[in-house]
Amino acid sequence: MIKQSLISAAIASSLFLTGCQTTHTSTPQVKEQITPASVVATPVDFGGEQITLEQAMAHPDWLGRKPQNEFWAADSKTVVFNQKQAGSDLKDTFIVANNTAPTKVLLSQLHSVGAKNAVYSSNGEYQVYTFKGNVFAKTISTGDIKQLTFSSESAFQLQFLNSGDVAYRVGNTFYTVNVGTGQSKELTKLHLSDAPKGLAAPSGFIAEEQHKLIEYVALTHKNSLDREQHTKAVNEQNSTVANSHFYLGKGKALVSASLSPAGDKLIAVVTDKTRWNVETDIMPNYVSQNGDIDPVQARRRVAQAKAVNSEVVLLDLATKAQTSLSYDTLPGYDEDVLADVKKENAEAIGETYQSEKSPREINLIRDWGWSQSAIQWNSTGSEVAVMLEAWDNKDRWLATVDFEQQEFVSQHRLHDDAWVNYVYNDFGWLNNTDTLYYLSEESGYSHIYTKPLDGRATQLTSGNYVVSNLTLSKDNSAIYYKANVEHPGLYEIYRVDPTTGKTETLTDLNGMTDYSLSPDGTKLLLNHSKIMMPNELYVADAKPGATATRLTNTVSDTFLNKKLIAPKIVAVPSSHTDQPVYAKVYYPADYVEGEGGKKRKAVIFNHGAGYLQNSHMGWSVYFREFMFHSLLASEGYVVMDMDYRASKGYGRDWRTAIYRQMGKPEVEDLVDGVKWMAEYANVDTNAVGTYGGSYGGFMTFMALFTQPDLFQAGAALRPVTDWAYYNTGYTSNILNHPDVDPIAYRRSSPIYHAQGLKNDLLINAPMIDDNVFFQDVVRLVQRLIELEKEDFETAIYPVEPHGFVQPSSWLDEYRRIYKLFQENL
Repeated sequence: MIKQSLISAAIASSLFLTGCQTTHTSTPQVKEQITPASVVATPVDFGGEQITLEQAMAHPDWLGRKPQNEFWAADSKTVVFNQKQAGSDLKDTFIVANNTAPTKVLLSQLHSVGAKNAVYSSNGEYQVYTFKGNVFAKTISTGDIKQLTFSSESAFQLQFLNSGDVAYRVGNTFYTVNVGTGQSKELTKLHLSDAPKGLAAPSGFIAEEQHKLIEYVALTHKNSLDREQHTKAVNEQNSTVANSHFYLGKGKALVSASLSPAGDKLIAVVTDKTRWNVETDIMPNYVSQNGDIDPVQARRRVAQAKAVNSEVVLLDLATKAQTSLSYDTLPGYDEDVLADVKKENAEAIGETYQSEKSPREINLIRDWGWSQSAIQWNSTGSEVAVMLEAWDNKDRWLATVDFEQQEFVSQHRLHDDAWVNYVYNDFGWLNNTDTLYYLSEESGYSHIYTKPLDGRATQLTSGNYVVSNLTLSKDNSAIYYKANVEHPGLYEIYRVDPTTGKTETLTDLNGMTDYSLSPDGTKLLLNHSKIMMPNELYVADAKPGATATRLTNTVSDTFLNKKLIAPKIVAVPSSHTDQPVYAKVYYPADYVEGEGGKKRKAVIFNHGAGYLQNSHMGWSVYFREFMFHSLLASEGYVVMDMDYRASKGYGRDWRTAIYRQMGKPEVEDLVDGVKWMAEYANVDTNAVGTYGGSYGGFMTFMALFTQPDLFQAGAALRPVTDWAYYNTGYTSNILNHPDVDPIAYRRSSPIYHAQGLKNDLLINAPMIDDNVFFQDVVRLVQRLIELEKEDFETAIYPVEPHGFVQPSSWLDEYRRIYKLFQENL
């Protein structure tokens, strides 16, 4: 159950961050460059009970079960959220309204609370959503609920049409339903096949003679033809018959389909249907339910990827016209953007590359950060915008469709010589206008722009900070967003007027804050955490200076009683960029600033994902590591956690520093980290270790292999060893494709640098990892054996996926890491 008593204000204030304060009026200003020696104020250490390794690696239920999947109910007064059950993966649903205690929703009433992706009628009368695949409509003023479908088929992609009817999709069929009457009808059906050809006339000498000579054959053919023509006439002349079918081609896969709010047009995107893997892509599970070896299917590797091209099809539901839209109106659609890369690789093998223009493969953009469609209609359905990206990852286009000319019109081209970001691609239309709004990194940071169809773009936000998570108000008076204006690790909520560009600060919570705007646009639901406190829910009025009211308190007393060391956020000067490298530093419990005497030993943790931010002021996804680092610091270690180059939150150049050279800039930053600890934290540079998982495991390899004297020991967990074996969506952005740029893969993959290993290495590998395959470790271990290396050992985890699940596995892994550092530093 959720704890109902709130922590007292006095205790809470001692736990929370006391760092940068934001202003509530005018445009946010970027602070002056933070000096290397400066630190951001963090909470004092709290609790009196020492953390143990066993407790840190225990099932996270002991920390408290934080609220998840929160959203506003239709009344804009009630908040709905999930909470995990103790000792189970199942989740309960709770509602909280008017500052009352959270109430658990009965299973019989789960259909009544709405949904996170609910849609609303333009007049504010109805909310429509799905529950278990069925469509429900709620009258907002009364709370009355009407079930509009009752089916085992799952409805999705709900939207209100301009007529007031609700459209939804089941499979590849679009339906409409009238909220008042409940009457539904099939609007159109998409077929992934060729159009039926109808009854064919006799063809060939034998067939033609058969119809002339045998009266029965001729009569049977005539009767069949009459029936076919009669059916066609009924379908065309009788309005009660569903008769809107489109045939998108045999052997095609439907990528996306979007219906106009007017209900008269539809954009469908198709591509050639292919397997998601090949038959040899398997991941053996040695500990299966029945005792056999289970050959689990696994995704293909980037080295196996083939170029994919999509076809955008405009369907006119009134005229039944079907038109494929060409990409040749997009600027740069046929440029050889990889000419220099191809030339370098050709010269490396003694060949010459001749650049030629050729149409590029182009597809709908896939943004890893949002759930919106890459196809967006304006309010009336008179205009549609589509966001496209090139297969080579170098271009993103925001294009509209000229329905008369039946062609794309480019509204914005974002080109990046490295790669276009796979987040920060939010876009849409201002309500009831023909003006687009969108995010772009063209300035070096993600910012908001608006653009009328026939006008120039206007930049609404600017500065050395990152904007994300856009929400447009119904009256177009504001675009709400999340940004790290005051400090790279501090995220608050803001809004900007798209007409005047005036920006207002809405929250001042000092930590990591996400939000959702209430349906009536008057309140913010905030999911907020601090560096020492997990996520909780708050509500505030959507206006500057509003007080945030806390709704949940799920943190356990057991956690609050643990003695944990609060890390400091420091700015480590970089030897390679003007920007510092931000890092968390855990100082030993007995550390005194400027101390002399015996030098300290230290550990640097490398976060995973590459493009992830961990030196921020909110609760970390690496909560086990946070407690492990606190434990190490309590035993005299200095622990550093760096947002090395490639990390999220620091702008385009920070992100793309690793283009075609993964592992080099990041390790250079680790070198600067060790230097900083030696100068500012009394660390012995001959007693420093490093560790990390996934991308952090890759970095551990690259550090020990390419800078063998930097660390005396390292632990690589679920590590990438050869990027040609990783997935396409992530790797091809940074290193291009192996057939195009083998130089980048050899330069960036640890297996090619293994001969540099000099100091102790621990490799921990889960065996049913469908992200970084166990094969990565197997190949590297064989390479190390053949190189006759002695100072490495491997631990395997037979039942674990990429992110460990079993507490026993977590404990075994971290016992080994702890022992590695104890014995070698």
